[in-house]
Amino acid sequence: MNNRQSGCLSGLLKLFLLDTLFDWLQERFGFGRGLSCGGCGCGFILLIIFVALSCQVVLGTDWFHLF
Repeated sequence: MNNRQSGCLSGLLKLFLLDTLFDWLQERFGFGRGLSCGGCGCGFILLIIFVALSCQVVLGTDWFHLF
């Protein structure tokens, strides 16, 4: 079985893409929509999803390999 984790550069790329997507979603649906209840609720849900995916990328990356 090949149980190889992704390397440092791919981990950084994943985090960059995740951050860009999170910023776009927050402006579109989340906390950036103003003080409405829908914006706060969606913003909180997006925040929890972002934290979970970030932890998955950080813990699933072998930071000592380049690729």
